Amino acid sequence: MREVITAASAAGVAVAFGSPIGGVLFSIEEMSHTFSIRTMWRSFFCALIATFTLAAMNPFRTGKLVLFQVTYDRDWHFFEIFFFIILGIFGGLYGAFVVKFNLQVAAFRRKHLANHGVAEAVTLAVITAMIGYFNRFLRLDMTSSMAILFRECEGGGNVYNLCQSEAQWRIANSLLLATIIRIGLVVISYGCKVPAGIFVPSMAIGATFGRMVGIMVKAMYTAYPTSGMFKVCAPDVPCITPGTYAFLGAAAALSGVMRITVTVVVIMFELTGALTYILPTMIVLLVTKAVGDFLGTNGIADEMIRFNGFPFLEKEDHAYNVTVASVMKKELHTLTETGMSVKDMETILSNTDVRGFPIVSGDGALTLVGYIERSELRYVIERARKTRGRINDLPCLFTTHGDDDLDLSRGPGLEGDEERYFAPTTAGELQFTPWVNETPMTAAPDLPLEIIMQIFKRMGPRVILVEERGVLCGLITVKDVLRYIATEKPGHRPSWDERGGLDGLLEEIWTWGSDVKARIVSWGLRVLRR
Repeated sequence: MREVITAASAAGVAVAFGSPIGGVLFSIEEMSHTFSIRTMWRSFFCALIATFTLAAMNPFRTGKLVLFQVTYDRDWHFFEIFFFIILGIFGGLYGAFVVKFNLQVAAFRRKHLANHGVAEAVTLAVITAMIGYFNRFLRLDMTSSMAILFRECEGGGNVYNLCQSEAQWRIANSLLLATIIRIGLVVISYGCKVPAGIFVPSMAIGATFGRMVGIMVKAMYTAYPTSGMFKVCAPDVPCITPGTYAFLGAAAALSGVMRITVTVVVIMFELTGALTYILPTMIVLLVTKAVGDFLGTNGIADEMIRFNGFPFLEKEDHAYNVTVASVMKKELHTLTETGMSVKDMETILSNTDVRGFPIVSGDGALTLVGYIERSELRYVIERARKTRGRINDLPCLFTTHGDDDLDLSRGPGLEGDEERYFAPTTAGELQFTPWVNETPMTAAPDLPLEIIMQIFKRMGPRVILVEERGVLCGLITVKDVLRYIATEKPGHRPSWDERGGLDGLLEEIWTWGSDVKARIVSWGLRVLRR
């Protein structure tokens, strides 16, 4: 399942950006805990087939894989590195801002809007349309907007007077306003019950900001062409290409919100084919990563996984200096290998919600015998009831018996191996033996927690049983590890519901809106009574 999901993510990114190699790197950098050659080749194959299919379909009728694919034939200058650093700082700040406040909006949404998904989506659509209509760069579709902002001025790039000197400050103000508004819309919209992503909106935000910076740099060159900073520029050749600033700003914003670097470099290279701009892209993304690391920002995908409580461990390793005994769950629901009837089993299944049960010896010593999944217990019981009728009083058998203990006489509806699995033994017992894992993954209680986390990451078990000299003393899951990290780890961050800032502001707005709604309803009822 991990390999399928990883390969599918590579195919998705490949067709979204026309970047098969970027898709493979994304699957390795963002999706996989450990590097696997087998997974890489499967991801590469899926990305290749997906890209080939898209190219054969030619959806834009232009021969390009994506609508905003461009090419640059102009080189950059070393004095522009200062402005590239500004774009990198913007990307890091943008990522930190969006991650922080979007999670507070998500906490507010979970608390108040969980049952109003359609109303929320309609409200956000209306607000977006009303706000975006008055800005030329917000009226356009984001991919169309990026296609315009990425272009060079020569060759049809003068759309909306982007390249006109007399309109440069008006265009710059419009781009700045579009950047600010779109950041706010992304913060409140991402995570609502509408299938939408974060890649293209972030790139569109970075493109508007980058194009604004490019227009300002070009205006500086036009005003002071003889300045020492611009002495490397040839007099008859365009020196500044604002479209490249939009391209680098899009890379910075995408890297800032997703916290990926190498993947973005390759995606941008495959989008433009401009080998000369690999170094500026690397500079921008390194600055973005440095700012994000300084602010302690994680990628929005990782934060949303943590916010929703999914059992997912971080890729980075940390030292916690505790043993498994400090984290494991000690109150367990166990099954005994003998002495339990089918009725007792169904009672345990109805009173618990755990996904599996350790099996211990029937002598009271809690000696670990094996482990069986909840779904397998249900399957065996339901199948046996269909084939054998009344089985409530039959005892359950979990231990391995020889073939001589099985009654292989054919029963109604049983064929082949199913007969030995669902038919009672000569003693009238229901066999669970074929579904019992007699060698479950176990660990000692004195084992460091870091080793258990590595086992979860590399091998992916759902549960690890903890035994001491053969005696079951607990079990541990990924959720137990995450619960310990969130509650017992020194210096842990507060939960999203404990945070203030935007969450508190939204609470105030919600309270005020609810009060206004109640007053309007009360006033309307009084009018109707009159």
